[in-house]
Amino acid sequence: MSKYEKGKIVTGCVTGIEKYGIFVGLDEFYSGLIHISEISSGFVKNINDYVNIGETIKVKVVDSDDESYHVKLSIKDIDYRLNRRNRQKIVETEKGFSILEEHLGQWIDEKMTEMKNDGSIE
Repeated sequence: MSKYEKGKIVTGCVTGIEKYGIFVGLDEFYSGLIHISEISSGFVKNINDYVNIGETIKVKVVDSDDESYHVKLSIKDIDYRLNRRNRQKIVETEKGFSILEEHLGQWIDEKMTEMKNDGSIE
């Protein structure tokens, strides 16, 4: 009996994206591929529109090979996102890193004084 049975919904981490599909790590031994045809019922123009590397998603097992530890996976027809928070692009403020630059010298001096006082450095 396979650890990953056909039809079972499991969790995995996206480890790679290629033109033909998405690679997913399932555990320390098993990895799988979501072929581009198993991403959506419609046309998939850009796989990056569906997942990001490092993202944890739910996947459906299509087939499993216990000898090679490879699993064929699908996200078609399932709600594969674990976290549906809308991601917002980080917008740089007008000041950018200038605040850090302005205070860095002071912070270094304060830390050096603190380390001298507690004997961490001489």
